[in-house]
Amino acid sequence: MSAEISPPQAATPPARARLAKSNRRQMLLFAALTVILTIATVWGSRVWLNSETLVFAVGKADGPEARFAARLATLLKTTNSRLHIKIVANPDNAGALAQFDRKQADLAVLRTDAKVPPRARAIAILENDVVLLISPAGRKIRSLADLKNRKLAVVADGDGGPGFVRRLLGASDDPAAAARLQLAPPASTLDKLLAPGGYGAVIAIASVSRMLRDRSIEQQIRRGGLTLNDISESKALVRRYPGLTEQTLAEGLLSSSPAIPGADIDTVGLQWLLVAQSRLSTAIAGNLARAIYENKAELALESGFASRIEPASIEKDAFIVAHQGATDYINDDTKSFVDRYSDLAYLAVAALSIIGSLFVALYTKVTRVAPEKASELATAILDIGERMEHATSMEALDALQDELETILRGAVIGLRDGTISTDGLETFKLGYQFVRDELSMRRKSLKRRGGQDDNVVIVKKAHGA
Repeated sequence: MSAEISPPQAATPPARARLAKSNRRQMLLFAALTVILTIATVWGSRVWLNSETLVFAVGKADGPEARFAARLATLLKTTNSRLHIKIVANPDNAGALAQFDRKQADLAVLRTDAKVPPRARAIAILENDVVLLISPAGRKIRSLADLKNRKLAVVADGDGGPGFVRRLLGASDDPAAAARLQLAPPASTLDKLLAPGGYGAVIAIASVSRMLRDRSIEQQIRRGGLTLNDISESKALVRRYPGLTEQTLAEGLLSSSPAIPGADIDTVGLQWLLVAQSRLSTAIAGNLARAIYENKAELALESGFASRIEPASIEKDAFIVAHQGATDYINDDTKSFVDRYSDLAYLAVAALSIIGSLFVALYTKVTRVAPEKASELATAILDIGERMEHATSMEALDALQDELETILRGAVIGLRDGTISTDGLETFKLGYQFVRDELSMRRKSLKRRGGQDDNVVIVKKAHGA
């Protein structure tokens, strides 16, 4: 009776296929995690670098600077900006600038006649004040020298107006001239100040936005028939006092009918600047500038303050140099995509390299299912060789041959997809060649004995039946 030959084992290839599938799944998972963590790292770094709470030093809590700061804080909050504003009030604007100078604040608002902290860098021009030289009807003032020996009234919102005008007129060191220059009482009107027996001229410091909005100065000039005068020394004053700017009131600016002024008026002015500490990062300053320039309407106050926001001067000889972040935003059209995002690209490459290396190490050392060694397959091959000694029919040898070929095919596939390592490959090859040759010799032996082998005869009869 022929020997019982077990059928070829079919479990090994599926097991290897599951191993390869598991490793592929792990590689895909780690690759996806590498990309996700790299993106998260870059995004988080960008948020961290561009997110900060800025301390905004202001004067009185009900002053225009404080109200502008409150508008800016609300704007940044509603636009989901990464910047946040913390407002700190002071008794006056001088106190706010002193706090800024002590590096206890990141932002402040100053007028260019104030003492400028050395680390202040301009972010934006919030407002322009102009100096109006007003005289009674029919009394033209040709130069500032005509004001000598005249009693002058200063109309200004703050207490610093008389001091600024004294410097402007060169009367700071003349007690008599200083005494003739007085701050106008609150709620004073121009026609009353310039009434006979009153002041010889009025010097008003007013913001352009406010004049255009409430039109009170235009109405007072029209009602009293007052005269707006050129400041003929405007160019010389600008050169003498760096904080001053040349200003021109265009004909009909305040009123078109009748035209007020009746012709272009040359004068001087001051600027209200939002300034930041020079140490503030370029990215944060740029984001702040973007929020201000792109949302001007939301930042304007009811009084007109900050309703005509302009970019800070980026000239190197500007009175207050613009912050590099604001300069970068103003010149944004000259910067390429690579220039804007090169830092993030370098960060992404570095993060991808580090995170990828960590996952590769984790996969190769810990989570990867180790491939089967080629030498371990030699055991199965030798087992076929042992069972071959008991094979007494061609059918049994064919079954063993199929099993041997199945192991070889599985080894080739495993070497290709990595589920079988080359460790012990020479041993596998020797074992395969040995068993293959033995099968061939065993097959020839059975053919020579032919019908003399009882078991072979029985198998033949069984097949012939």
